Amino acid sequence: MVGRRVRVAQLGCAVAAMTFCTLLGPAPAEAAAGPRGAAAGTRQATVEEQRLDRAAPQEILARSGFADAAPEFTRAIGATRSYGAAERLVERAGTRLWQRAVDRVQGRGPAGGDLSRDDDRPLYWARLGLTRELRLWEPKFALSEARRAALIDRLEQTSRGQTTVGYPAGKGYKRILLTGFDPFTLDSDIRISNPSGATALALDGTWIRTADGQRARIETMTFPVRWQDFADGVVERALTPVLPKVDLFTTVSQGRIGRIDVERFNGAWRGGFPDNVNASSTGQVPVRDPATQPQWTRTTLPYQDIVAADTGRFPVYDHTDVTEIPAGATAPVDRPDGPTPGSAARAGGGGDYLSNEIAYRATLLRDRLGLSIPGGHVHTPVLQFGPGNTDPANGAVTDPGFVRNRLDIVAQMRAIVTAAAE
Repeated sequence: MVGRRVRVAQLGCAVAAMTFCTLLGPAPAEAAAGPRGAAAGTRQATVEEQRLDRAAPQEILARSGFADAAPEFTRAIGATRSYGAAERLVERAGTRLWQRAVDRVQGRGPAGGDLSRDDDRPLYWARLGLTRELRLWEPKFALSEARRAALIDRLEQTSRGQTTVGYPAGKGYKRILLTGFDPFTLDSDIRISNPSGATALALDGTWIRTADGQRARIETMTFPVRWQDFADGVVERALTPVLPKVDLFTTVSQGRIGRIDVERFNGAWRGGFPDNVNASSTGQVPVRDPATQPQWTRTTLPYQDIVAADTGRFPVYDHTDVTEIPAGATAPVDRPDGPTPGSAARAGGGGDYLSNEIAYRATLLRDRLGLSIPGGHVHTPVLQFGPGNTDPANGAVTDPGFVRNRLDIVAQMRAIVTAAAE
């Protein structure tokens, strides 16, 4: 997701085949979306939720065993008789959905169908099924829109692993946090998968051992591709209680074709590329205490060690490009070696989309908390379909090349985290 120049292809990332204020305008109208796309009362499914009724998402759910998630939730929420009961149900359902997806990817329990286990998309589409049902639900008790929004928010947190990060007690091992993203640019290809989300599911709760014999525990979570959630502080809320407990963190998103980038610099600028609800936002990254907000933050990951390590088939780069408005100037300039003193950000190494923004927010939070831990952002390669399956309108939802590419990216991300932990 990078945005701008090659960065429009990155979250900060990729346009898939090819990056506490309200800054967003209204989302464009979505095409008719089937039986659950209509309004319930004055409420309506979001643009993102309306895509759920298309053929590819339904096939992904059916071939992974996740097609039962929304119907089961609908029956359960329909039987609740109080807000407290609804709160408890949402907590259980969201937590169970995340763990179910992690278990499937990591080979525990039934596969539920012939879709490869490494696939991140069943969780994404199943979550949208649950949030849509909750959004359109007509309860048997009075429910304000604020309380409904709180339930949806809690469902988002729990089904993304944000509430279950926990490291075993004791010393003698390193604690690592990794974050991923949902699929995005779904209107260009509804079949899209995001290797950063697949990496998060594959590595959650796992142990690694570095070359020097150190053990490390990896915990993960994922984030939505929506400008407004970031403006509302979703990153800071999830990371603030966790970062002081870890020895290393990396945010991860999908980047450019055929390469991995360790992003050196992150910029305080939104470039406006549409998000998963087709909303745009352009301007300064909105954070608390903007008076002390820097234009740039930088990685503290051991990028030289990562680049030098033999981690897999994709080349890994120390990526230092940025776009800035130099001090005293008015026009943006591309800089290959990072920002100059006093400049204003227009794109970090990760671009001007949400991957740059999560890197900026996470590293700014690191600095504001006074932490000296290694932390930064890594862009994976674009996850491409295999030869002969590149037509978004008529292509299959999976193929052997697609699966192999995703498995290779996930394995290489595991090796990169291992190299960074040494």
